Parts: sequence; C-alpha cells; structure tokens
Amino acid sequence: MAQHAEALEPRFIGGVDISAPDPAGVARAAAVILSYPKLQIVEIKTAEDRLSLPYIPGLLSFRETPLILAACRQLSLNLDLLIVDGHGVAHPRRFGVASHLGLLLDTPTIGCAKSRLCGTHSSVSSNAGDYADLIDNGEIIGVALRTKAAATPIYVSIGHMIDLPMAIKWTMNCCRGYRLPEPSRLAHLAAGGKSMTVAANHT
Repeated sequence: MAQHAEALEPRFIGGVDISAPDPAGVARAAAVILSYPKLQIVEIKTAEDRLSLPYIPGLLSFRETPLILAACRQLSLNLDLLIVDGHGVAHPRRFGVASHLGLLLDTPTIGCAKSRLCGTHSSVSSNAGDYADLIDNGEIIGVALRTKAAATPIYVSIGHMIDLPMAIKWTMNCCRGYRLPEPSRLAHLAAGGKSMTVAANHT
C-alpha cells in the first residue's frame, strides 16, 4: 500500500468524511476538492443514505466506504491526493478506511484520524510539526502529529500509494491554523450540512 512519492505534485487535494446517522439511520458523506497550494474549495459533493451494515468495531470501513464512494463518484475532477478522516495502516488489521478508499479509488491516500485506534507513542513536543512514532507490536504504523502548537495531536498513517514521510509532509502542507488539515476539516463541515462557497476560478 505504500510507495515512495517524492515526485507527488498535487494540483487537486481531496478530503472525505461522513456524518453519524440521524435517528432514521440516514448518514451524509461528503467529498471536497481543494486546489493546491491555495487550498480553495473547487468542488463539493455529498451523498445521503441509510448505512446498510451495523457498527462492528474494527470493521467501520465496510460500513462507511459505500456512501463515501457514492460522494466521490460524483466528482468531475480527478484527485491527485486524498486525505481521509480515519485510519490507514494504523489499524489492528492494517487496513482502515483510508487504505480501503485509496485502493478502490486508485489514489494516493493519507489517513488522518482524530483519535488513536491501536498502538502506543511517546509524548509529542508542543511545536507544530513535531511527532512521535505510533508503534504496535514493534511495528511503526503511523505517527502522532501535532499540527498546531499545543493542540492535541492527530494520528497520521499511510493509506495507499504514499509513504509515511510524505504523508506527514502533505498533512502539514494542508494545515491552515487548525488542528485538522483543510481537506478533511472542510469535508467534516460539509458532511455535517455546513454550506460552503466554491471558488469561481481554480485554474
């Protein structure tokens, strides 16, 4: 799932997220594309439906991926890189939602999760860009990355077609003063029903 990606020069970076189901069991998935390096929104697509599978710990990807794919398949632009609000290989089975989506979309993908699913790490220094290796059974499966000074770290891991140093680099390149990188932060807002403006010109 990993490869060296030194030559990666993304023009369009995407973010995806999904809302929690409402009382009727309907969830909303959002796919957002931003231009790089300006990180302006150029496309937003959403999909709503009932989630067909129940919640099973460790298998959340199979519950959420179909609806996220439904949003992604509405996009008119081709993604160069996708940042997922979820785990990649930092998963007990080394195959979280970021890896699942990357494989199905054949796109370089990074997992950026707000909480840890498995593994342990040492304390992370307080400066933006500082990180500590996330280790599980002696294997480095990702990092705890502080994206904003003094903010709680996020958990970054390989999703698909990218290596860990590049995953860290592009996560930091996409941060604009918030804890979450802009693609996944804006996808989270869109999945929650927040209205956002698409840039008129992204050329």
